[in-house]
Amino acid sequence: MTTRGSVRLPLATDTAGKTENPEGAVPAPAAVGDLADLLVNYLEQLGVEYVFGVPGGHIEPLYNALARSQRRGGLRHILARHEAGAAYMADGYARETGRLGVCCSTAGPGATNLLTGVACAYENHIPLLVITGQSALPTFGRHPLQESSCTGLDILGMFSHCTRYNTLVSHPKQFEHKLVTALQFATRTPKGPVHLSLPADVFRAANELPAPAYDLAALLQPALTVDDHALVSLRRAVAAARKVVMVLGAGAAGAAASVLQYADEIGATVVTTPDGKGLVSPAHPLNRGVFGFAGHATAEAALQDGAVDVILAVGTSLGELNSGGWSSHLLNERLIHVDEPEEHLARTPMARLHVRGHLATVFSRLVAALASADAGEKTAHARRRAARPQLRDVAATVSARLADPASATSPATPVKPQRLMHELGLRCPPGTRFFADSGNSVGWAIHYLNPVGDRRGGERRRHAGMRHSLSGRRQAEGGWLRLTMDFAPMGWAIGAAIGTAAASRETPVVCITGDGSVLMNGQELSVAVAEGLSTVFVVLNDSSLGMVRHGQRLAGAEAIGCAMPATDFAALARALGAEAHVIHSPEDLDRLDLAALCRRNGPTLLDVRVDPEEVPPMNARMRVLARKEN
Repeated sequence: MTTRGSVRLPLATDTAGKTENPEGAVPAPAAVGDLADLLVNYLEQLGVEYVFGVPGGHIEPLYNALARSQRRGGLRHILARHEAGAAYMADGYARETGRLGVCCSTAGPGATNLLTGVACAYENHIPLLVITGQSALPTFGRHPLQESSCTGLDILGMFSHCTRYNTLVSHPKQFEHKLVTALQFATRTPKGPVHLSLPADVFRAANELPAPAYDLAALLQPALTVDDHALVSLRRAVAAARKVVMVLGAGAAGAAASVLQYADEIGATVVTTPDGKGLVSPAHPLNRGVFGFAGHATAEAALQDGAVDVILAVGTSLGELNSGGWSSHLLNERLIHVDEPEEHLARTPMARLHVRGHLATVFSRLVAALASADAGEKTAHARRRAARPQLRDVAATVSARLADPASATSPATPVKPQRLMHELGLRCPPGTRFFADSGNSVGWAIHYLNPVGDRRGGERRRHAGMRHSLSGRRQAEGGWLRLTMDFAPMGWAIGAAIGTAAASRETPVVCITGDGSVLMNGQELSVAVAEGLSTVFVVLNDSSLGMVRHGQRLAGAEAIGCAMPATDFAALARALGAEAHVIHSPEDLDRLDLAALCRRNGPTLLDVRVDPEEVPPMNARMRVLARKEN
């Protein structure tokens, strides 16, 4: 049976429980039994490799289907230690692969535990499929164990505020349509998590279809739309400009190469938002550093330059942390905001122009149009290129961005956080994925973590045999530094690093986190042990919630609720089965072979006793808290 938009796919029957699975191929699905098998078949069709979750009675049918898939070389389940960790892992997996991240839980507390991780993905536009169980339909309203239906603790109501699509599947014949609808919402702009909640009896229902009805690779192709009229206006504005600065945000991940090519051709300079930092090498000749939370004075100076009459903001939400606390240096009439999600553009009503469209398409068209530009336009671009300062000493230029360059090489004990970031950037292998957790960790990483050499790793990984998605689209490039901005839960980086390491087992992954975050979510280290993941967890141990403590001091507030007892995180890591080292001094750090630790089969934790008196670069945040104008 074939209809417009749907294809009946052939389904291989596996009577022995196993099928051949050539390397790189999507495994042939087993004969469809119940709805849980149909769900697994669809995920296999999308090229999803892992489902992250914690089992329970109400979601047992899904786990039975996953076990059958795993036996034939299909999906694997990765057991999280807490459901929030499962959501963070799915987030990290999606950022690394460009595929859908999938997480699941049982009803009741399992589902509520997922909420923070799902909300984080929602605010950061990460595509997740969230599956929760429910008690059987006939028990609704009879107070079954962990009831979370509309007649109990309404989990659907809770998820309605942090998902793009959210529904209860109350009949087997609803399932396929609702699943496909959910996947469309998850993977199309604005991307984000979607939630399907299934009662156990519906999950167990026999599937009447001989095969999945839809070819998801065709249905989920992105819409490569562009506002052509706005593109013409953008070209005119740039041609008439004296100086142009481009602000690159995390949303430009899939278009970063063409954005930088365009910036080079038109004679622009580039600054990044904090979450866009990982898309550009710190040593790139156009790069003037980070603007926003924990950013660099050089980036702020670039935007304050009175000769700049066009600011192109690309792929950024321009919330508080990405805009320097809604700085008037950025949010003014010079701004041209280029993005796809309408909710981002709605935050910049002061902009002189909005350019809506798929960013990779927008900038590929802009680059292509340069060849046919008229003489006046080409002359303007050439003039700006000639006037742009040339960076001759890259190391000196990168060092000059820092608020305190001397601290980055300080021999002092305890270790300066600035020195720690400098060493991580210097000594971790090319291609390392760095994750920075909320708190002091993210502030120090944004400002002082500056890897040397080519750290992007994207082309290297693809040529090393990384598989593409089923649809043939290239892997997403999340950048070398990954963090959260608008919704920033402590401990996110721990789970996200594990999800990324599972997705790309040959790639070094370094998670920079704090002692407070480890005490919240450090149990997920056990997952990295069980999976043998090459992940290094760097713990900034100052026996406090450091950003809270420094924020209270800077604001003249009461010092309360931030002190924690001294904790030996290395001992905790060893108890969980990981390798661990305590770092008291720069000499201890020097004795470590960080490159070798990034390659070992299994996680390593570095318990770094950092100087607790060093104040992270958080002035922009303090200005907002104090309600002072920038």
